[in-house]
Amino acid sequence: MSLNRRTLLGAAALPALAGLPSVIPARGARAQGATTLKIGVLNDMSGVYRDVSGPTAVACVRQAIQDSGIAAKGVNVEVVFGDHQNKPDVGSNIARQWYDRDGVDAIVDVPNSAVALAVAGITREKNKAYFNSTGGTTDLTGSQCSPNTVHWTYDTYMLAKSTGGAMVKTGGDTWYFITADYAFGADLERNTTAFVQAAGGRVLGTSKHPLQSTDFSSFLLQAQQSRAKVVGLANAGTDTINAVKQAAEFGITRRAKLAVLLMFINDVHGLGLQTAQGLVCTESFYWDLNDRTRAFTNRVKGSLGGNMPAMSHAGCYASVLHYLKAAADMGAAAAKASGTEAVARMKAMPTDDDCFGAGSIRADGRKLHPAYLFEVKAPAESKAPWDYYKLLQTTPAEEAFRPVSEGGCSLIRS
Repeated sequence: MSLNRRTLLGAAALPALAGLPSVIPARGARAQGATTLKIGVLNDMSGVYRDVSGPTAVACVRQAIQDSGIAAKGVNVEVVFGDHQNKPDVGSNIARQWYDRDGVDAIVDVPNSAVALAVAGITREKNKAYFNSTGGTTDLTGSQCSPNTVHWTYDTYMLAKSTGGAMVKTGGDTWYFITADYAFGADLERNTTAFVQAAGGRVLGTSKHPLQSTDFSSFLLQAQQSRAKVVGLANAGTDTINAVKQAAEFGITRRAKLAVLLMFINDVHGLGLQTAQGLVCTESFYWDLNDRTRAFTNRVKGSLGGNMPAMSHAGCYASVLHYLKAAADMGAAAAKASGTEAVARMKAMPTDDDCFGAGSIRADGRKLHPAYLFEVKAPAESKAPWDYYKLLQTTPAEEAFRPVSEGGCSLIRS
């Protein structure tokens, strides 16, 4: 499935972007003379991660503003959004313009780990706030941690431990990786390799592919020739969709298991259950997980143009909601004056929202919540649209992410 034009037109009629920010006024009455907080949604509106970030993330941020009730407290909130085109220089330029010229106080989302790390550095320099939802690199809470950054939804350690660890336990002790050739793919392969080797498994080889690849035939043939029991896909978005489809066409799945190390429900929708059935994946949110996740989805889905929220979109919603709670608690003017202080107040307050339930934010900026290992249903098991997952196991919040002592974050004092 390609959501492209249909989703773009349906998601609050957002215009197509080419790296240029656009402004969306928040819902609610504008208070004369009140403090205005401005939030920038920086993501992929046109490329490989569009369906798992894009316009749906903007709609979820708008829903967070509405649900926060902050307008009734005399605080205005505005939203700008831009397309970083998966290029660190483009993302950096937009972030600097937003901070220096446009008065943006916080940036959210930012898929693509290379862009995510660049924006984290600029945010710290400008003393603003940054909530990453869709970038996967653990460096955001490790070697490049920042007092201005919260890493909300998932990271490569969580994915490697949950999905990779489960595959090893079921006999997948030899691996071949097909890896996206940038920071996220390398980080995911490295973390998964550590879990495979710790369990006594071996990695037989790896192939690197460019972002937004359409032909995976040579990589899949190399994986097949390695005779590995597991082919690990360390990529995301349409790269994952294309790789899974072509693996089925080449008959790879008749001889080896696919470990899809990052897959979103939107990817499953794109593949279709006939192709995706039996795949396992890890998400930290599923729309049909419980009453609260269903309530959130029912509130926002009318703005999504037929798309459904994945964990990435849920992270945008929840992080902005918590930021606005912190801003209301400390005073919006104080939150606007210092991103460091705003993030510190977010860490000091327990988190609670309909997407992730109760949780917390560690000193290194890592948001803690459970991780869920799902198996994709067979077509006959699905009873309704987007009824795609069955829960296999839950990793508790305190076990799902890398221990704070192992990250090397300079904010952690021994």
